[in-house]
Amino acid sequence: MAAAGPAPLLPAEAEALVRALQGTELRDAGGQGWLRQHECVEKLNMHAILSASAGQEQLLTELLVTYAKIPVLIGELISVEIWKHKIFPVLCRLEDFKPRSTFPIYVVLHHEASIINLLETVFFYKEICESAEDSILDLIDYCHRKLTLLAARSTNRQTVTPVELHAEDLANASSMQELQKQAETMEFEISLKALSVLRFITDQVESLPLSALTRMLNTHNLPCLLVELVEHCPWSCREAGKLKKFENGAWHVVPPEDQVKMTKLDGQVWLALLNLLLSPECQRKYHFDGFNKSQLLKLRAFLTDVLVDQLPNLVEMQRFLSHLAVTEPAPPRKDLVLEQVPVIWDHILKKNTGKWEAIAKHQVKHVFSPTEEELKLQARRWAQIYSLDMIEALAPDKPRCRVCGTEAAKRCSRCRNEWYCTRACQVQHWQKHKAACNLMAGAPRSTDDL
Repeated sequence: MAAAGPAPLLPAEAEALVRALQGTELRDAGGQGWLRQHECVEKLNMHAILSASAGQEQLLTELLVTYAKIPVLIGELISVEIWKHKIFPVLCRLEDFKPRSTFPIYVVLHHEASIINLLETVFFYKEICESAEDSILDLIDYCHRKLTLLAARSTNRQTVTPVELHAEDLANASSMQELQKQAETMEFEISLKALSVLRFITDQVESLPLSALTRMLNTHNLPCLLVELVEHCPWSCREAGKLKKFENGAWHVVPPEDQVKMTKLDGQVWLALLNLLLSPECQRKYHFDGFNKSQLLKLRAFLTDVLVDQLPNLVEMQRFLSHLAVTEPAPPRKDLVLEQVPVIWDHILKKNTGKWEAIAKHQVKHVFSPTEEELKLQARRWAQIYSLDMIEALAPDKPRCRVCGTEAAKRCSRCRNEWYCTRACQVQHWQKHKAACNLMAGAPRSTDDL
């Protein structure tokens, strides 16, 4: 890898990818046309992260706004979410479905993570939020669904342990169970991304349509849901007496001196609460009834001096809660308006209800049962999409040996997909790695070619 690291896409390349983005049908998930869309999203996602780290994301933002692609991305996000909840369970239940490789299914599951990651990167900008237009209501509903699941998991004290899937797992027919575990882990991480997206939406409360504010404050009561996240903190847990927090895709033990330090996720929740509770327009629309008031006042126990020192804006929250505790706010203003409602979720459900099993069987026959040769062609295509140099540049940690877990400097020279510390570990792993290596690299070779 060059010392300068991988570069973002050229402006013409980025524009071509943005222009190529378009909506797809649920039935076509995983097909060739759908895969071309996934390639566009994946490349733009990596480009957005690299551009953001270099402070050069303005071009991508302008392209997405100019070509009105944010509603397209939101539509695709909700479509793959429905696929995951309606089609994927049917695939897992089909007794006669024994895929040669589960990687094509994994790509569809991963599509949701790619889109929400891209949206998280660009929604920082006001013009992106505004360009969502009516689909912002669908995105608010999506974030609400994810945060509700997150709060339910934390209330039930369920901790998600990341499951690391490797190429050889996905190349085997017996990995549907592993895939289900990975989907659960992915769901947790997607929910955390949805929290960030929601916070960026709340940054724009002054310019959001009235229907969006009504949806956040009254339909979904997001302030109370955010209080639950503060109270139960799903990205934090105790294990064997040690505090662990989830950051950068993994659980980390927090040293005693850092246990009161605010994480990025903690900050997102508090900033969203500040936006929703301190905005004059939100205060006029929110119903501070007995239940909502009692829930919001729970926040006072968490507003310690240490926390306020880390986010000084919380002083305003302290003042607001102190005032709320001794007053009875006026009932919300009732404006006579025609309220918009989200349509993407309902449209997809209405179009496909009663057809879930038929769609699953169609996809088993035409998408998820490729021949060996088709699988090799797809594998090479995926290897080109997922640029290894770019992935390494984005990864927070150095590569680890696939066998012993120590820091690794050597990579399989055929598929370039696995890392090893020594040749001994590489040879030891060959029998497990062979099928995936042949798939990624082409025709089988002898062990000497390792």
